[in-house]
Amino acid sequence: MKQHAHAWPAPVGGSLLNAATLTCGILIAIMLTILLVRFVFGLATVANVNDGYSWGIWVVVDVMIGSALACGGFSVALLVYIFNRGEYHPLVRPALLGSLFGYTLAGGGIFIDLGRWWNFWHIFWPSYSNPNSVMFEVAVCVTAYILVMWIEFSPVFLEKFGKRDFKKKLNKWLFFFIALGVLLPMMHQSSLGTMLVVMGGQVNPLWQTPAVPLIYLLTAIVIGYGVVLFEACVAAAAYRRSIEMHLLNPLSKIMLGVLGLYLVVRVVDLSVRGAWGDAFAFSGVAMSFWIENLAFIAPFFLIGSAQARRNPANLFLAGLAIMVGGILLRLNGFLIGYNTGPGWNYFPSLAEIMVTVGMFAIEVMGYIIITKRFPVLPREDAQVTHS
Repeated sequence: MKQHAHAWPAPVGGSLLNAATLTCGILIAIMLTILLVRFVFGLATVANVNDGYSWGIWVVVDVMIGSALACGGFSVALLVYIFNRGEYHPLVRPALLGSLFGYTLAGGGIFIDLGRWWNFWHIFWPSYSNPNSVMFEVAVCVTAYILVMWIEFSPVFLEKFGKRDFKKKLNKWLFFFIALGVLLPMMHQSSLGTMLVVMGGQVNPLWQTPAVPLIYLLTAIVIGYGVVLFEACVAAAAYRRSIEMHLLNPLSKIMLGVLGLYLVVRVVDLSVRGAWGDAFAFSGVAMSFWIENLAFIAPFFLIGSAQARRNPANLFLAGLAIMVGGILLRLNGFLIGYNTGPGWNYFPSLAEIMVTVGMFAIEVMGYIIITKRFPVLPREDAQVTHS
Protein backbone atom coordinates (compact mmCIF):
# COMPACT_ATOMS: atom_id res chain seq x y z
CA MET A 1 0.00 0.00 0.00
CA LYS A 2 1.29 3.46 -0.92
CA GLN A 3 1.34 6.13 1.71
CA HIS A 4 2.21 9.66 0.71
CA ALA A 5 4.34 11.60 3.15
CA HIS A 6 3.30 15.09 4.09
CA ALA A 7 4.41 17.44 1.31
CA TRP A 8 5.59 20.66 2.95
CA PRO A 9 4.90 23.77 0.86
CA ALA A 10 7.74 25.51 -0.95
CA PRO A 11 8.06 28.37 -3.46
CA VAL A 12 8.08 27.23 -7.08
CA GLY A 13 10.73 29.78 -8.01
CA GLY A 14 11.55 31.08 -11.47
CA SER A 15 11.20 34.39 -13.28
CA LEU A 16 8.13 36.53 -12.73
CA LEU A 17 8.46 38.06 -16.18
CA ASN A 18 6.79 35.83 -18.75
CA ALA A 19 4.04 35.85 -21.37
CA ALA A 20 1.32 35.22 -18.78
CA THR A 21 2.30 38.05 -16.43
CA LEU A 22 2.88 40.47 -19.32
CA THR A 23 -0.56 39.70 -20.74
CA CYS A 24 -2.13 40.11 -17.31
CA GLY A 25 -0.29 43.40 -16.85
CA ILE A 26 -1.72 44.79 -20.10
CA LEU A 27 -5.25 43.68 -19.19
CA ILE A 28 -4.92 45.21 -15.72
CA ALA A 29 -3.70 48.51 -17.22
CA ILE A 30 -6.74 48.62 -19.53
CA MET A 31 -9.01 47.89 -16.56
CA LEU A 32 -7.47 50.68 -14.46
CA THR A 33 -7.88 53.17 -17.32
CA ILE A 34 -11.58 52.31 -17.65
CA LEU A 35 -12.08 52.53 -13.89
CA LEU A 36 -10.46 55.96 -13.84
CA VAL A 37 -13.08 57.13 -16.34
CA ARG A 38 -15.81 55.38 -14.34
CA PHE A 39 -14.92 57.00 -11.01
CA VAL A 40 -14.36 60.48 -12.47
CA PHE A 41 -17.27 60.73 -14.92
CA GLY A 42 -19.78 58.25 -13.46
CA LEU A 43 -21.07 54.73 -13.93
CA ALA A 44 -23.16 55.51 -17.04
CA THR A 45 -20.07 56.50 -19.04
CA VAL A 46 -18.78 52.90 -19.16
CA ALA A 47 -21.63 50.57 -18.12
CA ASN A 48 -24.93 49.61 -19.76
CA VAL A 49 -26.85 49.11 -16.49
CA ASN A 50 -30.20 50.87 -16.22
CA ASP A 51 -33.27 51.17 -13.99
CA GLY A 52 -34.54 47.80 -15.22
CA TYR A 53 -31.21 46.04 -14.86
CA SER A 54 -29.41 47.77 -12.03
CA TRP A 55 -26.99 44.85 -11.74
CA GLY A 56 -24.69 44.08 -14.63
CA ILE A 57 -21.77 41.69 -14.93
CA TRP A 58 -19.75 43.59 -12.33
CA VAL A 59 -22.09 42.20 -9.68
CA VAL A 60 -23.33 39.00 -11.32
CA VAL A 61 -19.95 37.81 -12.68
CA ASP A 62 -17.44 39.42 -10.30
CA VAL A 63 -19.49 38.87 -7.13
CA MET A 64 -22.12 36.14 -7.57
CA ILE A 65 -20.00 33.97 -9.86
CA GLY A 66 -16.59 35.09 -8.64
CA SER A 67 -17.35 34.20 -5.02
CA ALA A 68 -18.65 30.77 -6.08
CA LEU A 69 -15.46 30.09 -8.06
CA ALA A 70 -13.56 31.15 -4.94
CA CYS A 71 -15.04 28.39 -2.76
CA GLY A 72 -12.10 26.01 -3.12
CA GLY A 73 -10.68 27.00 0.26
CA PHE A 74 -14.05 26.53 1.94
CA SER A 75 -14.66 23.14 0.27
CA VAL A 76 -11.23 21.76 1.13
CA ALA A 77 -11.48 23.13 4.68
CA LEU A 78 -14.71 21.15 5.13
CA LEU A 79 -12.80 17.95 4.36
CA VAL A 80 -9.65 18.68 6.34
CA TYR A 81 -10.97 20.41 9.45
CA ILE A 82 -14.59 19.27 9.74
CA PHE A 83 -14.46 15.72 8.40
CA ASN A 84 -10.87 15.19 9.63
CA ARG A 85 -9.50 14.12 6.25
CA GLY A 86 -5.96 15.29 6.92
CA GLU A 87 -4.54 13.65 3.79
CA TYR A 88 -5.95 16.59 1.79
CA HIS A 89 -3.97 19.14 3.78
CA PRO A 90 -1.48 19.82 0.92
CA LEU A 91 -4.41 21.21 -1.08
CA VAL A 92 -5.39 23.73 1.61
CA ARG A 93 -2.94 26.53 0.79
CA PRO A 94 -3.38 26.60 -3.01
CA ALA A 95 -7.16 26.38 -2.59
CA LEU A 96 -7.12 29.13 0.04
CA LEU A 97 -5.00 31.35 -2.21
CA GLY A 98 -7.55 31.09 -5.01
CA SER A 99 -10.36 31.83 -2.57
CA LEU A 100 -8.54 34.78 -1.09
CA PHE A 101 -8.11 36.48 -4.45
CA GLY A 102 -11.61 35.58 -5.64
CA TYR A 103 -13.37 37.01 -2.61
CA THR A 104 -11.15 40.08 -2.33
CA LEU A 105 -11.87 40.94 -5.96
CA ALA A 106 -15.57 40.21 -5.40
CA GLY A 107 -15.51 42.87 -2.71
CA GLY A 108 -13.85 45.19 -5.22
CA GLY A 109 -16.58 44.38 -7.73
CA ILE A 110 -19.23 45.58 -5.29
CA PHE A 111 -17.33 48.83 -4.76
CA ILE A 112 -16.90 49.72 -8.44
CA ASP A 113 -20.57 48.95 -9.18
CA LEU A 114 -21.89 51.46 -6.63
CA GLY A 115 -23.29 54.59 -8.27
CA ARG A 116 -22.33 56.76 -5.29
CA TRP A 117 -19.14 54.88 -4.49
CA TRP A 118 -18.00 57.51 -2.00
CA ASN A 119 -20.81 56.33 0.32
CA PHE A 120 -19.39 52.80 0.50
CA TRP A 121 -18.68 53.22 4.21
CA HIS A 122 -22.45 53.38 4.89
CA ILE A 123 -22.52 49.56 4.71
CA PHE A 124 -20.57 49.34 7.95
CA TRP A 125 -22.04 52.32 9.82
CA PRO A 126 -24.64 51.23 12.43
CA SER A 127 -27.09 54.05 11.78
CA TYR A 128 -27.32 53.09 8.10
CA SER A 129 -27.43 49.31 8.56
CA ASN A 130 -30.53 47.19 8.01
CA PRO A 131 -30.11 43.81 9.76
CA ASN A 132 -33.31 42.53 8.10
CA SER A 133 -31.80 42.91 4.63
CA VAL A 134 -30.31 39.85 2.93
CA MET A 135 -27.89 42.17 1.12
CA PHE A 136 -26.68 43.48 4.46
CA GLU A 137 -26.04 39.91 5.67
CA VAL A 138 -24.12 39.11 2.48
CA ALA A 139 -22.04 42.30 2.74
CA VAL A 140 -21.10 41.67 6.38
CA CYS A 141 -20.35 37.97 5.87
CA VAL A 142 -18.27 38.51 2.73
CA THR A 143 -16.28 41.30 4.37
CA ALA A 144 -15.67 39.20 7.47
CA TYR A 145 -14.69 36.18 5.35
CA ILE A 146 -12.14 38.22 3.39
CA LEU A 147 -10.49 39.30 6.66
CA VAL A 148 -10.59 35.72 7.99
CA MET A 149 -8.95 34.34 4.85
CA TRP A 150 -6.10 36.84 4.98
CA ILE A 151 -5.49 35.80 8.60
CA GLU A 152 -5.67 32.09 7.66
CA PHE A 153 -3.20 32.67 4.83
CA SER A 154 -0.82 34.86 6.87
CA PRO A 155 1.39 31.91 7.99
CA VAL A 156 2.59 31.73 4.36
CA PHE A 157 4.02 35.25 4.64
CA LEU A 158 5.31 34.65 8.18
CA GLU A 159 7.23 31.58 7.02
CA LYS A 160 8.71 33.47 4.08
CA PHE A 161 9.98 36.32 6.24
CA GLY A 162 11.19 34.12 9.11
CA LYS A 163 8.61 35.25 11.70
CA ARG A 164 8.28 31.78 13.19
CA ASP A 165 7.74 32.97 16.78
CA PHE A 166 4.79 35.09 15.70
CA LYS A 167 3.50 32.18 13.63
CA LYS A 168 3.53 29.92 16.70
CA LYS A 169 1.47 32.46 18.64
CA LEU A 170 -0.96 32.79 15.75
CA ASN A 171 -1.34 29.01 15.48
CA LYS A 172 -2.85 28.95 18.98
CA TRP A 173 -5.77 31.05 17.72
CA LEU A 174 -5.93 29.82 14.15
CA PHE A 175 -8.58 27.21 14.94
CA PHE A 176 -11.03 30.02 15.70
CA PHE A 177 -10.48 31.64 12.29
CA ILE A 178 -10.66 28.26 10.55
CA ALA A 179 -14.06 27.67 12.15
CA LEU A 180 -15.22 31.09 10.94
CA GLY A 181 -13.78 30.28 7.53
CA VAL A 182 -16.15 27.32 7.29
CA LEU A 183 -19.21 29.00 8.82
CA LEU A 184 -19.21 32.32 6.95
CA PRO A 185 -19.29 30.90 3.38
CA MET A 186 -22.18 28.62 4.35
CA MET A 187 -24.08 31.71 5.47
CA HIS A 188 -23.45 34.05 2.57
CA GLN A 189 -23.46 31.48 -0.26
CA SER A 190 -26.96 30.43 0.76
CA SER A 191 -27.94 34.09 1.17
CA LEU A 192 -26.80 34.83 -2.39
CA GLY A 193 -29.51 32.39 -3.41
CA THR A 194 -31.99 34.12 -1.13
CA MET A 195 -31.43 37.30 -3.14
CA LEU A 196 -33.18 35.55 -6.04
CA VAL A 197 -36.14 34.71 -3.81
CA VAL A 198 -36.75 38.36 -2.94
CA MET A 199 -36.80 39.26 -6.67
CA GLY A 200 -40.09 37.38 -6.95
CA GLY A 201 -41.74 36.80 -10.30
CA GLN A 202 -39.07 38.66 -12.25
CA VAL A 203 -36.97 35.48 -12.06
CA ASN A 204 -37.94 32.55 -14.31
CA PRO A 205 -39.54 29.61 -12.38
CA LEU A 206 -36.60 27.41 -13.37
CA TRP A 207 -34.49 29.35 -10.87
CA GLN A 208 -37.09 31.02 -8.65
CA THR A 209 -37.64 28.56 -5.83
CA PRO A 210 -37.64 28.51 -2.00
CA ALA A 211 -34.94 25.83 -2.33
CA VAL A 212 -32.49 28.20 -4.04
CA PRO A 213 -30.45 28.89 -0.85
CA LEU A 214 -29.76 25.13 -0.52
CA ILE A 215 -29.07 24.91 -4.27
CA TYR A 216 -26.52 27.72 -4.09
CA LEU A 217 -24.82 26.25 -1.02
CA LEU A 218 -24.50 22.75 -2.52
CA THR A 219 -23.22 24.07 -5.83
CA ALA A 220 -20.72 26.33 -4.04
CA ILE A 221 -19.21 23.24 -2.39
CA VAL A 222 -19.18 21.33 -5.69
CA ILE A 223 -17.71 24.28 -7.60
CA GLY A 224 -15.00 24.56 -4.94
CA TYR A 225 -13.87 21.00 -5.63
CA GLY A 226 -14.13 21.57 -9.38
CA VAL A 227 -11.90 24.63 -9.13
CA VAL A 228 -9.36 22.65 -7.08
CA LEU A 229 -9.20 20.02 -9.84
CA PHE A 230 -8.93 22.73 -12.51
CA GLU A 231 -6.25 24.75 -10.70
CA ALA A 232 -4.18 21.69 -9.78
CA CYS A 233 -4.09 20.52 -13.41
CA VAL A 234 -3.29 23.99 -14.77
CA ALA A 235 -0.57 24.61 -12.15
CA ALA A 236 1.01 21.21 -12.85
CA ALA A 237 1.08 21.93 -16.58
CA ALA A 238 2.25 25.54 -16.24
CA TYR A 239 5.02 24.78 -13.73
CA ARG A 240 5.89 21.38 -15.25
CA ARG A 241 5.19 19.63 -11.97
CA SER A 242 3.85 16.16 -11.31
CA ILE A 243 0.12 16.22 -10.69
CA GLU A 244 -1.11 15.03 -7.27
CA MET A 245 -3.29 12.20 -8.51
CA HIS A 246 -3.24 10.48 -5.09
CA LEU A 247 -5.22 13.48 -3.77
CA LEU A 248 -7.25 14.56 -6.78
CA ASN A 249 -8.58 11.07 -7.55
CA PRO A 250 -10.38 10.53 -4.21
CA LEU A 251 -11.32 14.22 -4.08
CA SER A 252 -13.14 13.82 -7.39
CA LYS A 253 -15.18 10.95 -5.93
CA ILE A 254 -16.29 13.19 -3.06
CA MET A 255 -17.16 15.89 -5.58
CA LEU A 256 -19.34 13.45 -7.52
CA GLY A 257 -21.16 12.52 -4.31
CA VAL A 258 -22.05 16.13 -3.48
CA LEU A 259 -22.90 16.77 -7.13
CA GLY A 260 -25.28 13.80 -7.14
CA LEU A 261 -27.01 15.18 -4.03
CA TYR A 262 -27.39 18.57 -5.72
CA LEU A 263 -28.92 17.02 -8.87
CA VAL A 264 -31.43 15.07 -6.77
CA VAL A 265 -32.45 18.28 -4.97
CA ARG A 266 -32.71 20.11 -8.30
CA VAL A 267 -34.88 17.47 -9.99
CA VAL A 268 -37.16 17.01 -6.97
CA ASP A 269 -37.60 20.78 -6.61
CA LEU A 270 -38.50 21.27 -10.28
CA SER A 271 -40.92 18.34 -10.14
CA VAL A 272 -42.67 19.40 -6.93
CA ARG A 273 -43.17 22.94 -8.26
CA GLY A 274 -44.23 21.74 -11.72
CA ALA A 275 -41.63 23.96 -13.38
CA TRP A 276 -40.52 21.52 -16.09
CA GLY A 277 -42.79 23.21 -18.64
CA ASP A 278 -40.47 26.20 -18.83
CA ALA A 279 -37.54 23.86 -19.51
CA PHE A 280 -39.22 22.55 -22.66
CA ALA A 281 -40.31 25.93 -23.99
CA PHE A 282 -38.73 27.01 -27.27
CA SER A 283 -36.56 29.83 -25.91
CA GLY A 284 -33.02 30.91 -25.26
CA VAL A 285 -33.72 30.69 -21.52
CA ALA A 286 -34.68 27.01 -21.80
CA MET A 287 -31.60 26.31 -23.92
CA SER A 288 -29.38 27.95 -21.32
CA PHE A 289 -31.06 25.84 -18.61
CA TRP A 290 -30.18 22.61 -20.44
CA ILE A 291 -26.60 23.67 -21.11
CA GLU A 292 -26.25 24.46 -17.39
CA ASN A 293 -27.49 21.06 -16.32
CA LEU A 294 -25.64 19.10 -19.00
CA ALA A 295 -22.47 20.71 -17.66
CA PHE A 296 -23.35 19.44 -14.17
CA ILE A 297 -24.10 15.94 -15.52
CA ALA A 298 -20.93 15.72 -17.68
CA PRO A 299 -18.53 14.84 -14.81
CA PHE A 300 -20.34 11.53 -14.24
CA PHE A 301 -19.42 10.53 -17.80
CA LEU A 302 -15.92 12.00 -17.61
CA ILE A 303 -14.76 10.59 -14.26
CA GLY A 304 -17.53 8.21 -13.22
CA SER A 305 -15.25 5.15 -13.33
CA ALA A 306 -12.06 4.48 -11.39
CA GLN A 307 -10.12 4.12 -14.63
CA ALA A 308 -11.34 7.46 -15.98
CA ARG A 309 -10.30 9.22 -12.77
CA ARG A 310 -6.70 8.14 -13.34
CA ASN A 311 -6.52 10.39 -16.39
CA PRO A 312 -5.54 13.99 -15.47
CA ALA A 313 -7.21 15.29 -18.65
CA ASN A 314 -10.53 13.85 -17.49
CA LEU A 315 -10.13 15.48 -14.07
CA PHE A 316 -9.38 18.79 -15.75
CA LEU A 317 -12.43 18.54 -18.02
CA ALA A 318 -14.66 17.48 -15.11
CA GLY A 319 -13.52 20.47 -13.06
CA LEU A 320 -14.09 22.75 -16.04
CA ALA A 321 -17.58 21.33 -16.62
CA ILE A 322 -18.49 21.95 -12.97
CA MET A 323 -17.29 25.54 -13.27
CA VAL A 324 -19.35 26.08 -16.45
CA GLY A 325 -22.46 24.65 -14.76
CA GLY A 326 -21.99 26.83 -11.68
CA ILE A 327 -21.38 29.94 -13.78
CA LEU A 328 -24.52 29.35 -15.83
CA LEU A 329 -26.65 28.58 -12.75
CA ARG A 330 -25.92 32.03 -11.40
CA LEU A 331 -25.87 33.82 -14.75
CA ASN A 332 -29.23 32.28 -15.62
CA GLY A 333 -30.88 33.29 -12.36
CA PHE A 334 -29.60 36.86 -12.21
CA LEU A 335 -29.47 37.85 -15.90
CA ILE A 336 -30.58 35.37 -18.57
CA GLY A 337 -33.66 34.13 -16.70
CA TYR A 338 -34.39 37.55 -15.23
CA ASN A 339 -37.08 39.71 -16.84
CA THR A 340 -37.86 43.02 -15.23
CA GLY A 341 -40.63 43.86 -17.70
CA PRO A 342 -41.17 45.24 -21.23
CA GLY A 343 -38.91 48.02 -22.42
CA TRP A 344 -35.86 46.99 -20.45
CA ASN A 345 -32.83 45.04 -21.67
CA TYR A 346 -29.19 44.69 -20.80
CA PHE A 347 -26.03 43.53 -22.51
CA PRO A 348 -22.61 44.39 -21.07
CA SER A 349 -20.54 47.09 -22.73
CA LEU A 350 -17.00 46.40 -23.90
CA ALA A 351 -15.75 48.49 -20.98
CA GLU A 352 -17.67 46.31 -18.49
CA ILE A 353 -16.25 43.18 -20.07
CA MET A 354 -12.68 44.51 -20.00
CA VAL A 355 -12.99 45.46 -16.32
CA THR A 356 -14.19 41.93 -15.50
CA VAL A 357 -11.36 40.43 -17.56
CA GLY A 358 -8.93 42.70 -15.74
CA MET A 359 -10.22 41.51 -12.36
CA PHE A 360 -9.52 37.90 -13.32
CA ALA A 361 -6.11 38.98 -14.68
CA ILE A 362 -5.26 40.34 -11.21
CA GLU A 363 -6.12 36.94 -9.75
CA VAL A 364 -3.96 35.08 -12.27
CA MET A 365 -1.00 37.41 -11.82
CA GLY A 366 -1.31 37.31 -8.03
CA TYR A 367 -1.46 33.51 -8.07
CA ILE A 368 1.70 33.33 -10.20
CA ILE A 369 3.65 35.81 -8.07
CA ILE A 370 2.72 34.29 -4.71
CA THR A 371 3.21 30.63 -5.73
CA LYS A 372 6.61 31.45 -7.22
CA ARG A 373 7.86 33.45 -4.23
CA PHE A 374 6.00 32.03 -1.22
CA PRO A 375 5.48 28.51 0.21
CA VAL A 376 2.04 27.60 -1.17
CA LEU A 377 2.28 24.56 -3.43
CA PRO A 378 3.53 21.20 -2.05
CA ARG A 379 7.27 20.65 -2.40
CA GLU A 380 7.95 18.84 -5.66
CA ASP A 381 10.42 16.37 -4.16
CA ALA A 382 8.00 15.10 -1.47
CA GLN A 383 8.87 11.55 -0.57
CA VAL A 384 6.57 8.60 -1.11
CA THR A 385 6.91 5.65 1.22
CA HIS A 386 5.56 2.13 0.84
CA SER A 387 4.00 -0.08 3.48
